[in-house]
Parts: sequence; structure tokens; C-alpha cells
Amino acid sequence: MPAPVRGKMKIENPGKLLKRLLSYVMKKYRISCIAVVVCIFISVLANVQGTMFLKTLIDVYIIPLIGHDVPDFSNLIHAIIKVGGFYAIGVAATYAYNRIMVNVTQGTLRQLRDDMFAHMEKLPIRYFDTHSHGNIMSVYTNDIDTLRQMISQSMPQLLSSAITIVSVLVSMIMLNVPLTVVTLCMVAIMLYATKKAAGLSGSYFVAQQKNIGTVNGYIEEMMEGQKVVKVFCHEQESMQKFEELNEELFDSAYQANKYANILGPINAQIGNISYVLCALVGGALALNHVSGFTIGGLASFLTFNRSFNMPINQVSQQVNSIIMALAGAGRIFELLDEETETDDGYVALCNVKETEAGLVETKERTGIWAWKHYHKETGKTDYIRLMGDVVLDDVDFGYTEDKIVLHHVKLYAKPGQKIAFVGSTGAGKTTITNLINRFYDISDGKVRYDGININKIKKEDLRRSLGMVLQDTHLFTNTVMENIRYGRLDATDEEVIAAAKLANADSFIRRLPDGYQTVLHGDGASLSQGQRQLLSIARAAVADPPVLILDEATSSIDTRTEKIVQDGMDKLMEGRTTFVIAHRLSTVKNSDCIVVLENGCIIEKGTHEQLLLEKGKYYQLYTGN
Repeated sequence: MPAPVRGKMKIENPGKLLKRLLSYVMKKYRISCIAVVVCIFISVLANVQGTMFLKTLIDVYIIPLIGHDVPDFSNLIHAIIKVGGFYAIGVAATYAYNRIMVNVTQGTLRQLRDDMFAHMEKLPIRYFDTHSHGNIMSVYTNDIDTLRQMISQSMPQLLSSAITIVSVLVSMIMLNVPLTVVTLCMVAIMLYATKKAAGLSGSYFVAQQKNIGTVNGYIEEMMEGQKVVKVFCHEQESMQKFEELNEELFDSAYQANKYANILGPINAQIGNISYVLCALVGGALALNHVSGFTIGGLASFLTFNRSFNMPINQVSQQVNSIIMALAGAGRIFELLDEETETDDGYVALCNVKETEAGLVETKERTGIWAWKHYHKETGKTDYIRLMGDVVLDDVDFGYTEDKIVLHHVKLYAKPGQKIAFVGSTGAGKTTITNLINRFYDISDGKVRYDGININKIKKEDLRRSLGMVLQDTHLFTNTVMENIRYGRLDATDEEVIAAAKLANADSFIRRLPDGYQTVLHGDGASLSQGQRQLLSIARAAVADPPVLILDEATSSIDTRTEKIVQDGMDKLMEGRTTFVIAHRLSTVKNSDCIVVLENGCIIEKGTHEQLLLEKGKYYQLYTGN
């Protein structure tokens, strides 16, 4: 879990982040964005034109009627309708671009989520081993939500404000230069206040987004480990730790919003002062007809003064939303920029059938597998039957370059053999299986599968040839039937049931409320740990893989059930190369080879009887002496 952030943080390359974000928006919604820009132009210009027409309305149509006994309002009514028409066009254009932006915003966020999830599925296991799951979830929720406000509100508001400022400034200069100078002086003060407050709040908004991810990660961790927390009466310590993390989030959020929230009132008051000054000066100019300035001109200018100050105030309010959104965008693109799992393999796995001419590829599932090796030089394709011959030749491996955990590992598994790994926790048993399926790549040495370097085999096909039953089971929110079928999506209901019977799961499944159609929730929380493990074994059975990896597959099953399951496992392992990791040595006695690991090195190899005669480490583990 990342450490909480105290104090300020800076966004790196905000311009680059904004440019990349805009490319996402424009990639699919270029025409919509052009339409939004056009609508904003129409909206702003219509409102400016309506405000400018106030001068004519007052000076030409209203003031001449003053003092008439029977005034003729027909021309005034037409003028009012004209002003109303300008504003109606502005309202229609504003409504149009807001509706368009809803589609643009949600479509962009949908695309971002799709891209993030697709990219996440291509990331190596190493990424998930080193990043808090709650922190990753925060990217999908909190960080994405900050972009929603920026795209839907801040970006159109900034464009509208920019156009408004330019068009209103030109209009004010046309009406009265001295009043324009007064307005600009007050705007300079407003911009200075904005820069100071936004600079203080922006850095805290970046820290806030980081701290939200940290808090979410801790909550997710505590939810998963709630039983452990209660068993060891660790509630108070957990709450204390959460309060510390929450305090860091409070501090960064408080500081960020403190400066952001005072900015609006400050600018509003500066805008009011600007309005009052212009009213006083403009009133004196109009009453004395200085430079032909009229009451109508004053009314228009004061309206423009409000229109000029308002977008600047709005921009100042949006600055913090943009900073917070860019902080979220930074975390989103950080995920998208994570290096994906590379695959340079070119040897594929395929179904084949035997003919007089040899192995022939077929689309039907025949139960016979082969490695398909295409030679670019000759244009020929070789088919090597998948036998399950696995060799580790002088393999070194470390999760980090400076800490090697496996040293000069040499072992082989002949087709159909059962190889067991035993040893103390952390000896490297699970690490070896992670190398066989290329969750991690070795640092040195070779791993060969049927004589083929596994680096040449496509990862997807390599893993498809390996069935795994992990110590930590995971069940999806779906029916029992579909959870077992996850092992092979094209398996029939009959094949799923047969796999469940093989794993001895059929009897308890039929006792569930809806049998195989019972929907599981919360990682199968309604089932016992043993039942969840049986479903995991059935999932591997339905995949019918040529090679099996069993990582403490029966560790959560009681002794009586273990005997029954072991019989089913023996049937499943028959004719298959199997790697077994077990702490219960009674489950590996019948293995063809037992490999004893200690500190990442193989210290003993042999059958159960041979290792007992040697009276080494295995003898000590087995007898307890």
C-alpha cells in the first residue's frame, strides 16, 4: 500500500496530460466537439449582441417616449422582441452544447474505462503483487469521476469564458475606454487573487487524490481480512491505523478546499467593487454627456462589466477542478503506461488427430494436443505432440535483480510423472510453478516443455496446456455451473457435472438451494473453505489439461474428504505430468519424485522410500525428528 501524502504535491507535465486527455476526447468525438465550439460561439455572441442592443433599446426606444401623453409602444415592443430573440438563440445554443457534452463526457469516460480494463488484463502478475487492489479501484472510480466534471463542465466553461472575455472586452472598448480601464484594473487584482489561491489549493488537490487511493486500498485490505482482524482482536489497532490515514486525507482535502472555497467570494466582492466604481464613474460621464456617453450606453456597459467579471470568476472556480482532474488523469495514464506482459512466443497449441501421414491439425477437440511450430525460413509447419515433458536446466530467479530466490535449480518431469515439492515456507516451491507457466520470467537458465524453450511458446497456449489449482481459491459472482465451466467455456453441462463428480463436489452441490444453478456471491462466502476448494479442483478437471499444477490443492479439506478427493485427483492425474506442492507429506508419498527445497536450492531429490533412507531434511519433516 502506498504511503499517505502529507502536504503539497505537484503535477508533472500538466500540459502533456491535458493534451493526451484532449486526444481521447477528440479521437471519437471530433465532430461533436466542433459542434460544441460552434454552439458556444453562437451562445456567447447572441448574449453579447443582446447586451449591446440595450443601448439602442434605451436611447432610441425608451428615452424618446418619456414625456409623451400618448406614447406609441409599437416600435418598443418590436425592439424588445428583437432583444428576446437574441437571448433565445443564446439559450438554445447553450442547451444544445450541454446536451452534446453529456454524450461526449460519458462516451470518453466509457472509452477510458474500457482501455484501462483491457490494458489491466494484459499486465503481468508482478503488477498486482506490488499494487494495492483498493488503490487500483480508486483509479476506476474517484479519478475517473474527476474527469467527468472537467470534461462536461470545466472545458466548455473555459472556452465559453475565453470567447466571452474577448467579445465583451471589444464591446466595452467600443462603448467607453475610461470605464474599460477601470474594469481591467479590477480584473488584474482578481487575477492576482486567483493565482495565489489556486496555487495554494492545487498542490493539495494532487495530494488528496493520492490519499483517497491509499484510504481505499486500506479499506479493501481490511474487508478481505476482517475474519483475521476479529480473531486476533485487532479492531482497535485497525481503527487507529485508519484514523491516521483518514486524517492525512482530511488534512489534504481541507487545505485544498479551504483555498478553493474562499476564491469565489473574494472574486465576487472584487467584481462588486468593480461594478460600483463603473456605476459611479459611468453615471457622472453619462449625466454630463462626456464623449457622447449616454444612459443607454451606461446600462449596456454595466451589464458587460458583470459579463466580464463573471467568466473570470468562473475560470478561477474551474482551475481547481482542472488541477484535481489532471491529478486523476495522471494516475489513469500511469496505469495505462504500465508495461504490459510481453509475449515473443510463436509456437502455438492445437488439437490434432493421428493419421497414417502423421499428426494433422483439426478444429475438433480430440484429446490429443500438439505444439504447432511454423518455420519462416522453409515455410513448413512441424507438429510436436504434447507429452508433458518439463525440464528446468540450471534456473536462477529473483523477484528483484538484487535478490535471487532460486539458485541453480535442475529437475525434470517425464510425461505422466508426479513431481512433489516440499520444504519450509518461503523455500521457493510456488515460485517454481510460477516460472513454469511464465507468470514470471527466469533470470538465467532454461525451462523446456517437450524439448521447446518455453520462451518460444505463446503464453496463452502455454497456460492453456497447464491446469492449476491454487491454495487461494477465487469464485466469481455467477452460478456454480458457470464457475466450474470457467475452466473450459465450451464444456457441456454433462462435462461440468462429470468434473464435479471427479472432484467429489457433486454431492454437496446438489444439496445447495438451486443445485448447479445456485448463484454464488462474495467469492463464494456462503460455502466452506473446503467446498470452495472442491469447486476449484472441479474447474481444473473440466479443463482436462495435459499438465497439472496443484498448489496446496487439498490444504483446506478435512482428512476424511481429503481421502475421497485424493482418489479423484489420482484419476485426474493419471497419464498427466503433475506438479504438487503440499505441506501434508502423506499426500505426496506416492509421487514419482519428491523435490526438497531449502532457501531456493534443491537439497534432496528421490522417492519417498529413498529420501527416508537418506535420513536428511525430508526424513526430519516426515518423522518430526
